[in-house]
Amino acid sequence: MSALETPSHPLPFIVLSSPIPHNKSSVRILLVEDESRVAGFVARGLRENAYAVDIAADGEQALYLASVNEYDLVILDCMLPLKDGHAVCRELRGSGFRAPILMLTALDAIDDRVAGLDSGADDYLPKPFDFKELLARLRALQRRPRDVRPAILRVDDLVLNTASHAASRGGKPVSLTAKEYALLEFLVLNQGRVAGRERIAQHVWDDNFDPFSNVIDVYIKRLRAKLDAGPGRRLIHTRRGEGYILSASPEPGDD
Repeated sequence: MSALETPSHPLPFIVLSSPIPHNKSSVRILLVEDESRVAGFVARGLRENAYAVDIAADGEQALYLASVNEYDLVILDCMLPLKDGHAVCRELRGSGFRAPILMLTALDAIDDRVAGLDSGADDYLPKPFDFKELLARLRALQRRPRDVRPAILRVDDLVLNTASHAASRGGKPVSLTAKEYALLEFLVLNQGRVAGRERIAQHVWDDNFDPFSNVIDVYIKRLRAKLDAGPGRRLIHTRRGEGYILSASPEPGDD
């Protein structure tokens, strides 16, 4: 089911408005939600907007995942088994976790909002919520000074619009899938630096990624076919044994 469609039995905590704009920069999110139907639906909508999403069903699992993975954002439900959202938030902040945390809950009293923010959350969204508002709040959290991303990214004649997810090379539009765009944006944001497969997987894929698969190589090949097939200089290079680097400068021994 598309994130744009209303489920046959509407979820009590989510209001969908159509259309949902695909205007999200690629990041990896930890979604902490014990209602499996709600978690699955929200995760699907986020993935269709170029996010990589891992799901934790309780507070203990959330703390474990946050300790072994690198996340850019956390969506944290307040009412959780084993440890509630406030306790999880306090422990994350106490351990030095700095990524933005959006607290999500059915509780809408002022005291509950204050408790969530005081525990270390950056924002608070009560249920029921409109999915477009969730996306907008995530975009706002990303725009904070600790992680400012420009609206336009350029490398040589490659241009990315991080708001519309439009890409062009030499003034000609390049059609990309959501995952292709997420991978390309990550490479552009790290231009001139080698991105290993593990780091790419952490930011562009989620916990279901198979580290022994050749999925990243396949997507790199697709991007090269779309970006580097013309007369312009090659942008995506391979560093043997290290990973990939996006740069307008030629690489010795590039594959």
